[in-house]
Amino acid sequence: MLLVFITPLVIINTGIVSSVWLIFALYITSGFGMAGIGMGIMHDAIHNSYSKNQKVNQYLGYTLNLIGANASIWKIQHNVLHHTFTNIEEADDDINPPFFLRFTPHTKRYMIHKFQHIYSWFFYGLSTVSWVTAKDFIRMARFKKMGFFKGGKAFNKELAKVIGWKVVSFGFVLVLPIIMAPVAWWIVVLAFISMHFVTGLLITTVFQLAHIVPTTEYPLPNEEGIVEGDWASHQLFTTSNFSPKSRLFSWFIGGLNYQIEHHLLPNICHVHYRKISHIVAQTAKEYGLPYHNKHSFVSAVGEHFKMLRQLGRMDNLRAG
Repeated sequence: MLLVFITPLVIINTGIVSSVWLIFALYITSGFGMAGIGMGIMHDAIHNSYSKNQKVNQYLGYTLNLIGANASIWKIQHNVLHHTFTNIEEADDDINPPFFLRFTPHTKRYMIHKFQHIYSWFFYGLSTVSWVTAKDFIRMARFKKMGFFKGGKAFNKELAKVIGWKVVSFGFVLVLPIIMAPVAWWIVVLAFISMHFVTGLLITTVFQLAHIVPTTEYPLPNEEGIVEGDWASHQLFTTSNFSPKSRLFSWFIGGLNYQIEHHLLPNICHVHYRKISHIVAQTAKEYGLPYHNKHSFVSAVGEHFKMLRQLGRMDNLRAG
């Protein structure tokens, strides 16, 4: 996956490619590699499950920085908030999108949401462009208010690292190609956006299929801020698997079709999820707990489409 991401960019940066279509093809190929890095390398590494050696995990986690995002910020957003407060409004950042998207029945519904099952996919494609340009800084500011950075010096130090990594990434992926490629600069920019569109659509869709479907639940805390039930049961109620029999697909998306196993056992490498899944499913059945599973990727996409449509028409459950 690292080679699929880096090699096309190296070819572009040599300046030997003058065909517009070939430049687009190389960038799009790199987009598949970027998605593979996001789902199959950095995801395990930042969960400390890629290797027993924590240095290996640390350095492979930096592959997220290489593609323009930031490992430290993502660790807070994903490992801490998403995995602890899965599908809980406001606490889980994954279901707190911009106002024109509605991922939970507890948020305010606008008229535009009636069409979100149609237009959401376009914004999924733009998600990583937003992520590498603005979202990291927005999240940093919010996480600072939440107390994740101890003091101004710690925040400023992390901010400098975020900026430094982005300079390196954008320099290699965008600036150098604009300088070296014998085509107009705007062609390179469009090809760069195309690369991110492929990555964003793949990554966002895969993650959304695990939580934004009709079978998953959206628990709310009580007046004391407590969510009923235990953490492990909560993961089963709020998470869904899909396409469990496709080994090639599972390899490409880093085992994220086994989201239930990942949420219950995030410190275990994804290469073990398929075998573990039989034990988890049997245990859930034994205790009368749900084990949500769609037989294919296509059927899971259909369920997510259906849920987006329902949320676009469903009134706010907090009303009244």
